[in-house]
Amino acid sequence: MMIRRRRGGLAVASALAATALAVASCASETPSTSSSASSEPVTIRLQTFGGGSNFGYKNAVDKWNAEHKDIQIKYENLTDQFEQQYWPQMIQWLQAGSGAGDVIGIDEGGMGLAKARTEWWADLKEHGLESRKADYLPWKWENGVTADGKLFGLGTDIGGMSLCYRKDLFEKAGLPTDRDEVSALWPTWEEYLEVGKRFQSKVKDTKWADGTNTLYQVVLYQEAAKNGNVSYFDKDNNLIIDKNPAVRTAFDFVQKLSQDGLTAKLRNFSDEWATGTQKGAFATLGCPSWMLGAVSGNAGDEGKGKWDVAAVPGEGGNWGGSWLAVPKQSKHPKEAAQVADYLTQATTQASVFTDFGNMPSNVKAQQDPAVQGAKNEYFNDAPIGEIFAKSAASLQPVFLGVKHAQVKNATESVVQGMDDGSVPYDKAWQQLVDDAVKAAG
Repeated sequence: MMIRRRRGGLAVASALAATALAVASCASETPSTSSSASSEPVTIRLQTFGGGSNFGYKNAVDKWNAEHKDIQIKYENLTDQFEQQYWPQMIQWLQAGSGAGDVIGIDEGGMGLAKARTEWWADLKEHGLESRKADYLPWKWENGVTADGKLFGLGTDIGGMSLCYRKDLFEKAGLPTDRDEVSALWPTWEEYLEVGKRFQSKVKDTKWADGTNTLYQVVLYQEAAKNGNVSYFDKDNNLIIDKNPAVRTAFDFVQKLSQDGLTAKLRNFSDEWATGTQKGAFATLGCPSWMLGAVSGNAGDEGKGKWDVAAVPGEGGNWGGSWLAVPKQSKHPKEAAQVADYLTQATTQASVFTDFGNMPSNVKAQQDPAVQGAKNEYFNDAPIGEIFAKSAASLQPVFLGVKHAQVKNATESVVQGMDDGSVPYDKAWQQLVDDAVKAAG
């Protein structure tokens, strides 16, 4: 999901706006294929977010453009920062009625607000895409439908959980390197911490984990499944951050992780985090399926064979997953719907998974032998199909409120501040609650 390097909020927001305006100007001059007066192709702007290989659409877009001379996809991956940069800017464009692409990606954290703003979206039912309902589990499909019945989003990936680790660094610490033996090291998060202490006693120049934010999210999603499948908001959109045990359990875990000196103090998806991935600054990383593309994209060729994939401590989990939507402001909604349809078909999602690791939400793709038997060469031929596919059908969706993205950004800033020392440990929980209240408005 991502430009790999973060350049600062204001700079990136300005760059996003400038890019969108420039491309919008070009696109507005492109006549529709419905016009018989011109043979010029329609340009459909596809806008996504994320780091590494992001949505994994490069090969799929190249294939489409080679086969469809009448409709060409211009693929723009705008930034790696969804909550901080992409979604706030996208909201501005959607409210203004211009600037957004013809097809845009939306992370699960933005779907609560997206569902509530039916006026922003083209209705994909008008382009025959209600027929796609059987391709999805009910929760994934229904999250792309507004309260008044408009179909605005088609599911892309889901975020089955694993834990990525550096084989070479485990060997250096005298730990097992075989993925099954590694998985057996940490059936619980408490044991994960204990193994981390063993690692840290042997390897002084590398930290056990990247930082607090990644594992905070992993534990939060696991615990949310035990507490009514809610995190920051209840299903009536009331803020419950100080009442939900899932949030406090995740917070307490990463506070201990930080206090034990086991983190590299890196905020995920930052410049420093990407560089740390490449240079071996940490040995383990919470890895929903889409994170594999971020790791390989950031670590580059030098990291090939050094990373592997093991089971996550605890009981699985589901972090992430996105949808594609067609903004109502698109001048080419018919063609945009065709592109969204193509990118979410089983064959496309299966190829994205085998190429980049993003786990399909399309149930037909999940059942594809190529998906179930897939191995990832970059991660030592890890059987990613076996690791992720077997959990896909049983994943439980966590309810995310209308203001989830804003609250998530606020809480993660406090969790990161606690780790880097800018927020005292003994004051961090109250600040997290207070900042969440402000973000929720």
